[in-house]
Amino acid sequence: MTALKKIPERMCVMCRQMKPKTELLRIVNSSDGVVIDLTGKLNGRGVYLCKCKACISRALKGKGFVKQNGFSLDTVADQLEKIVEQ
Repeated sequence: MTALKKIPERMCVMCRQMKPKTELLRIVNSSDGVVIDLTGKLNGRGVYLCKCKACISRALKGKGFVKQNGFSLDTVADQLEKIVEQ
């Protein structure tokens, strides 16, 4: 009998849906500032966002993301918009 490997799931902070970790973007608030973590291994407080246009635009426009997570996405807004366009 072979054991099935468990796929890690995380929750998007905007739509609150559980999805596989590979389908989400990890955004980290580290000592260097806010960074998009493509490897998933950077130190710091990380939150997950869906790669869909709706979740990213809600995070950039509303104040709810800042209140909920304690940091703003202003420094990585351009990078997030490029990811949505792809």
